[in-house]
Amino acid sequence: MTSHFAQTHLPEWRLDDLYAGRDDPRIEADIEAARAANAELTALKGQFLAQANDARRLGELLDRGITLYEQATNGLWAVGAYASLATSTAREDANWARFEADLRARSAQIGAESLFFALELNQLSDVQITQAYQAHPPAARWQPWMRRVRASRPHELTPDLEHLLIDRGPAVASWSRLHDETLARLRVKVGNRSLTLSEALNGLSDPDASKRARAAKGLATALEAETPVLALVLNTLAFEKLVEDRWRHYPGPAASRHLANEVDADAVEALEAAVVDAYPKVSHRYYQLKARHLGLEALDYWDRNAPLETAKPRLYDWDQARSLVLSSFSALSPRFSETAQTFFTQPWIDARPRAGKQSGAYSHPVTAPHHPYVFMNYMGERRDVLTLAHELGHAVHQTLCSPLGTLLADTPLTLAETASIFGEGLVFEQLLAAAPTSERLGLLAGQIEDGLNTVVRQIAFHRFETRFHLARQQGELSAEAIGGLWLEVMGESLGPAVRLNAGYESYWAYVSHFIHSPFYVYAYAFGDLLVRGLMEKRREDPVGFAPLYEAMLSAGGTRTYVEALAPFGLNPREKAFWAAGMGQLERLVDAFEALIST
Repeated sequence: MTSHFAQTHLPEWRLDDLYAGRDDPRIEADIEAARAANAELTALKGQFLAQANDARRLGELLDRGITLYEQATNGLWAVGAYASLATSTAREDANWARFEADLRARSAQIGAESLFFALELNQLSDVQITQAYQAHPPAARWQPWMRRVRASRPHELTPDLEHLLIDRGPAVASWSRLHDETLARLRVKVGNRSLTLSEALNGLSDPDASKRARAAKGLATALEAETPVLALVLNTLAFEKLVEDRWRHYPGPAASRHLANEVDADAVEALEAAVVDAYPKVSHRYYQLKARHLGLEALDYWDRNAPLETAKPRLYDWDQARSLVLSSFSALSPRFSETAQTFFTQPWIDARPRAGKQSGAYSHPVTAPHHPYVFMNYMGERRDVLTLAHELGHAVHQTLCSPLGTLLADTPLTLAETASIFGEGLVFEQLLAAAPTSERLGLLAGQIEDGLNTVVRQIAFHRFETRFHLARQQGELSAEAIGGLWLEVMGESLGPAVRLNAGYESYWAYVSHFIHSPFYVYAYAFGDLLVRGLMEKRREDPVGFAPLYEAMLSAGGTRTYVEALAPFGLNPREKAFWAAGMGQLERLVDAFEALIST
């Protein structure tokens, strides 16, 4: 629901340091500059293989070629980012939708011309590349990018087929656009009010149980009406993925995401197993305790995140949220706070909810030569303060690694979530430390629920995606069948103390990650449990931790997750590592039980 402070005082970003509007001549200038860099790169076609045995010349070609590729990437990504950012606040404006779609198509056409580049690089042997680095040392700085490109060697198609997939990309992306525009137009009837998706989801944490129920049932009704369209979108994109995965010989539907994340499938399976093993001790037990504390036999699904107090939740105005985030970041390192401060003094945050603005939150890095932008819908509640900290954690991370350049700064999802979740943790520590005794139970419950939503819920989402994509191999699933899978998986994670009432079977439909980034969601659990390990290291040695952490973030995508965590003595390949993180959550549930039993 709408918060009681003036939303008109919340910031809206200005994008004119990117471009001043759809007709800004800088857009065409940047597209043409990208086209020119791409054409210069294309002129090198064939030379990488022709010079493969001349180590010095190959090293020079590698350095020049990747530099040109990055220049083209910067131009195309900048205009793409502008289109995405502007359209995300105007999802009901057909002009912005067409602009974004047209730019995506043009960028894909230009990018397709350099398709040969990765294919040709992957025909070189490891020995030839190593000798090229040695003979021309400037080329060696691109090793991390080359490692990621060459990881896809077993899954590459012929140049013509790769080109076809790029050319078809904008058409496939139109299905994602249909999903976004459908949810942006969604209106949830709650009494005599008509709420956006963000406002309805916010209503699920209202302190008034009757208002939570009305918001939940209204949302269920609104989503159910759209599930035929949203199920078609999900089925179509899953089939597109299935076909491409088959041609690329991926062993499973999540394999391409693991490859992009530079993470071993075994590590993700160990993570999933550790979380699922902990369901009874953590999520099932917590919801049983919460129901008991509220005097209920079981929780309705809309009570899962219900505040323990029936009074109106404390609201934080924008200045209070800013102060909390900056002081928390400063406790870690002045540089973190100073970097975050820039986003408040500059018009780089869009926080005001409004009609046509899509739901959710993100920090968009744009490209290394530009600054990130932060997007959210600020309602003034505690979780909104934590969301602000989360996205500013991303923004600080993106800023710290930007000197590496766009290609090397690009961070795999398994590490990209660490700074954001760490930022949340820092702010929560301050909220808990400042809370009077009367508020500590509610804050502890909030901390547990945030952990459950980030770890248990996201692993449940991952398991839902896995089951859906496997079932899709046998044919299209109806909205009812998708809802059945959803109830099955969410019921496993929530346990017997949460009733999945009628209507909940449609709630899969608003999770945009299933559409935009298949199998993204496990990265949240991965990042959360990594952060729990990192925060333990910080508690052991706060002074020594900060420079190591800053170095990890500043390294961007130049280190694998194993390399990044080695300086802290952490080994994420072991199931015991993930189980230890779940053990921390279990101890929080122990503390909750002790408080409600006194």
